[in-house]
Amino acid sequence: MPHRLGRSRSTSVERPAAKVQKGWPARRTLLCGAAASVLLISGCSSAVTVDAAPDATDPDCARAMVAMPDTLAGQDKRETTAQATAAWGDPASIILKCGARVKEPVTDPCVRVNDVDWTLKQEDGTDDSSQSKGSQSGGTGQDQGETLNGKGTWTATSFGRSPAVQVTFDAAKVNSSTLLVDLQSAVGRIDQTKQCTSVSDDLDLSKDG
Repeated sequence: MPHRLGRSRSTSVERPAAKVQKGWPARRTLLCGAAASVLLISGCSSAVTVDAAPDATDPDCARAMVAMPDTLAGQDKRETTAQATAAWGDPASIILKCGARVKEPVTDPCVRVNDVDWTLKQEDGTDDSSQSKGSQSGGTGQDQGETLNGKGTWTATSFGRSPAVQVTFDAAKVNSSTLLVDLQSAVGRIDQTKQCTSVSDDLDLSKDG
């Protein structure tokens, strides 16, 4: 008795269509899904592009960075693209790096804010005459007040602590007194090994109005 060959039947299985969360364009969902780890950190928002300082991997930088405030001088903190860096403001008006190296001797004026020494430098050359006066005088309290004129871009670098913390800010948008006071707790986590010798008195900027 001959065997009967049965006919093979193909069955189609319907696969449910991928669901896109309501209110999210399909393109944005795809981009976020392609970088899940980035999504967890920044929520697909743009991060501030910053180059890391030379000694950004120093363990002391990690100790300082975890203590950085979420709000600094009234500006909200944002994500950055490099290790041991931080930014505040939108657009960013404060950029901070831990791991900077300080070349000595330092001729920039120095201030002491709540037991943290900072050297100050004006980056864009605005009102050069006042900065020169502060440097030549050895950084007395009076001259610091004249150099911090609320104009241009300034960089404050912690002195006597290694690695150094360097913060660049727009003096027209950021109150320098509040800025340095707010950073004291985080920067203070890095041990101090020396002090500015050119500070004639303790200039506590937290007393400024």
